[in-house]
Amino acid sequence: MSAPIRIGGATRLYAIMGDPIAQVRSPEVFSARFADAGVDAVVVPWHVPVQRFDALVPALLSLANLDGVLVTVPFKARMAPFASRLGATAECIGAVNALRRETDDSWSGDMFDGIGFVRGADNKGERIRGRRAALFGAGGAGSAIACALASAKVESIDIIDVDRARADALVQRLKAAFPGCALATASAVRKGIDLVVNASPVGMGAGDGLPGEIPPLDADTLVGDVVISDTPTALVRHAARSGCRWVDGRDMLGGQVDAILSFFAASRSAG
Repeated sequence: MSAPIRIGGATRLYAIMGDPIAQVRSPEVFSARFADAGVDAVVVPWHVPVQRFDALVPALLSLANLDGVLVTVPFKARMAPFASRLGATAECIGAVNALRRETDDSWSGDMFDGIGFVRGADNKGERIRGRRAALFGAGGAGSAIACALASAKVESIDIIDVDRARADALVQRLKAAFPGCALATASAVRKGIDLVVNASPVGMGAGDGLPGEIPPLDADTLVGDVVISDTPTALVRHAARSGCRWVDGRDMLGGQVDAILSFFAASRSAG
């Protein structure tokens, strides 16, 4: 049983920011982990409307009892400039999903979505190395997952995005960083793919279908969907019908929690 969460005047704040925000599970997960570790801190949701981002974010970051921020769609790239220092993955892809306040009141940022996806797959006993991947979404989460898949030695990654120029740009950045991985922009899932990942926002809406054109899948294909949903997404249902195993948004969140907590704790220990 988790320790009770108590909030007082000295409680340190962490936030998760997005638009929309009602779908996130991070506040309950991270707040419980803080309580179990005896850390007087909680995670609260920030619904920052896209059109008010530039006005709200600098003010919110100036809160004196705010120690860190988790970032979800659609702000992962827009938050990167607020960090004075970026980790290696964030530097490569130009996006962050976690920022921490340093003892000098500056901010450091990094991206953990990719680590979360790969660890989530590992935790379920799934193999990543050597697979041929098709990845939907070249935004912050998709970029991070592509980086992590290349680091985990997949054979190839086809990147599919409604904004083909964004997909092309990601392919070029990753080619420079991972010359041993075959990277290409694509418009659909081609024959021979044995890893399909949705890192786009498709699936966040209750009536959403598949993120793109996906043919019947061989049973040895691993399917991933970053969306956290109370019911299986259309992609996860498609995987189940095909007899495939899958990694979902909860698996990915679980895979990155320890890494993010370590990232946040580095600043507290320095203080």
